[in-house]
Amino acid sequence: MYDYIKGFFTYKNICSNAYNLTIEANGIGYSIEVLERDFDLFTEENREAKLFTVLIHKEDRMSLCGFLKREDRDMFSVLTSVSGVGTKMALALLNTYNVAELINFVIDEDYKSIMCAKGVGQKLAQKIIIELKGKINFYKDSYVDLKVSNKVAQNENIEDAKMVLMSLGYEKNEISSALEKALKSVDANSETEEILRKSLQILSI
Repeated sequence: MYDYIKGFFTYKNICSNAYNLTIEANGIGYSIEVLERDFDLFTEENREAKLFTVLIHKEDRMSLCGFLKREDRDMFSVLTSVSGVGTKMALALLNTYNVAELINFVIDEDYKSIMCAKGVGQKLAQKIIIELKGKINFYKDSYVDLKVSNKVAQNENIEDAKMVLMSLGYEKNEISSALEKALKSVDANSETEEILRKSLQILSI
């Protein structure tokens, strides 16, 4: 329903271990739950702010979660699509690891690292890997070549980066542009995680 909300930060509070910001936009104050690291960045009231949002609809209430980076919002949506992963769990994972790290754990099937996030047990960590890897493999199986310049070497790590970005919901033209820009600052033979990290930085601008 809401892609993002842009307005002015008015105040913040912590309630029941939830980190909340109030953003005023067009005369309406939106209370938005955010990541702890994003919460800590807001120190000056009335500063302009833009948060990429997800509307959480439960039986008894509706709420908003917001993220300074689009890739955090998109990974949050992917994580909460896994049965057993709710809002709090997804936020805990994103407070513990950045998006590139989480993706790398999935690719490497490293469930033990995922278990380091608060409240994540072994079975759930393994389930997260199975379901997220399934999403990545879906895009790999139904892959249509992305148009990138000839100077972008076609290797396995770049292909993996493309698949992951598609599984996060980015459009093909966005991915092509981000990869070309990313590979100007990282080597084409870099690890998937490094290519992803740089591409996600570009996509978040």
